[in-house]
Amino acid sequence: MSQLLTDILEDVRKEYLQRMDANNFSQPFLTAEKLCHEKLYLATDLLADIVNEDPTLLATRASDLIADSRERDNPAVGAIISSNIVMAALESLLGLAVANGWLDVDDDGHILVEDAELDPSRNYPVTADYSRSDAATKNLSKRGPSLLTTIFQAAENEFLELLETEVHEAYQLALQVSGNYAIFAPEDIAPLIVENPLLLGLRPDDMVDEELFEGDPPAGIIISGHLTHILLDQLLELAESKGALGKDGAGHIILPEGDGDNPIVH
Repeated sequence: MSQLLTDILEDVRKEYLQRMDANNFSQPFLTAEKLCHEKLYLATDLLADIVNEDPTLLATRASDLIADSRERDNPAVGAIISSNIVMAALESLLGLAVANGWLDVDDDGHILVEDAELDPSRNYPVTADYSRSDAATKNLSKRGPSLLTTIFQAAENEFLELLETEVHEAYQLALQVSGNYAIFAPEDIAPLIVENPLLLGLRPDDMVDEELFEGDPPAGIIISGHLTHILLDQLLELAESKGALGKDGAGHIILPEGDGDNPIVH
C-alpha cells in the first residue's frame, strides 16, 4: 500500500476514535460512513501521488460504491479510486468498532448495524474536483517532451514508416499502431498520471466494451481507452496530412466504408 495513503488512513482512524468519544460512542456506523466520505475523496494531485506509489489502485471499479448521484452514471477515474478507498477505510473502522464493543457481529461474522443508521439512498457528494490540477499545469509547462508525448511520437514514427509502403491501408495501419502502443498495465499508466493528474478526471464515456467489463471498467482501462482514442485520432490526422485519407465537406476525415465509428477498447 502507498505510504501516503497509509498515513492518511491512520489519521482517519484517530479522528474516528475522537468523534466516537465526543458522541458518547453512539452511531458507530454512521459516524464512520460520514467521516470516510468527508475525508477520503482525495484531491487530484494527492491522489495521483498515491496511485504512483500503488498502481494496483488502477484495477478498482466503481461497482455500486459511489454515493454521489451526479457521479454514479459516468464517474471520473479519481472518483472511482477514491470510492474504493472510502469503502476499504469504512470496513476498517467498522472492524475497529467491533473490537471496541460498539458494534456486534452475528453467528456468521456479519456486522450488525441499527436500522436507524442505515440509509441506502444516502447521498455523499464527491468533494474533489478532478478537472483541476496544479501539478499538471506545472509539469506540462516544463521544457522537453512529456512521457506521453514520447510514446505518441514513437507511434507516429512507426506509423509513417509503415505508411510509406502501405498507403492504401492507412486506417487499418492507424488501428494497428494505436493498438500496439496502447498502455494497459497499471505500472505503465501510473507515471503518466503523476505527470498529468488530470487523467484522473477522465470518464468512461462509452469508450470501453461494456460486455467485456460488465459495464464496470477498471479505472486504468478508462484512461487507457481515452489515450488509445487520442493516439488513433492523431494518426488519422497524420494520414490525412500525407494524402492517405481525405476529408469531407464538413472537415471530417473520410474513413473506409463500415469504419465510421471509432473502435472501443476490448
